[in-house]
Amino acid sequence: MKFTQKLSIIVCSLTTAFLHTAVITNTYKSAAQAEGQELIINGSFEYDDLVNPNEPDTLNPNVTGWIKSGDSLAASGIRISNFPSTGKQGLSLGAFSDIGYISQTIPTVRGQHYKLTYYLASIEEAPDLKNKFKVFIGGKKVSVKTDTSFQAYTQYTVNFKAKGTSTEIKFGSKAKYAFLYLDDVSVKATPEDPGENYGDEVIDDEDE
Repeated sequence: MKFTQKLSIIVCSLTTAFLHTAVITNTYKSAAQAEGQELIINGSFEYDDLVNPNEPDTLNPNVTGWIKSGDSLAASGIRISNFPSTGKQGLSLGAFSDIGYISQTIPTVRGQHYKLTYYLASIEEAPDLKNKFKVFIGGKKVSVKTDTSFQAYTQYTVNFKAKGTSTEIKFGSKAKYAFLYLDDVSVKATPEDPGENYGDEVIDDEDE
């Protein structure tokens, strides 16, 4: 799919945590410690309108609670989408030349175990198949998926142990011919060691 065709898909596709203290057996725990307390803000990407408020013929590039980074053109390809896993909206990952990133820093407790879950979909298919999706936790690359062929939203999980009082959750992506989609991002504390953490980084190619 050529660049002009990809832009037309963006246009044609238009037809848009709160943290609190948990009480457990009369003992207060911080949101970062409480089992089952959601730590990600706007992990379902429902906070913002589908349509760009400044350009009503395009999808909304504003994603509340998240920070976009990387090459400016790549970052601009990350937009609200009406192709969700659940709810009404998800996130379209449309960077096609360089990796675009989206991240959020959450409160954590050093030594506490957590579970990150997210749902990823792809609409690329061979022979037009060239994409990459990366996950970083606390600055470390913990997962890399390359050339994910056409798939419906699929759940992925990463267990980790916090190294400090805050932890950055970051996703990087690019798709040369079509799009990847992200939805239902969640981080919650877990009651015990799940048997793995992000102590070892994943090494892939020249992309960071």
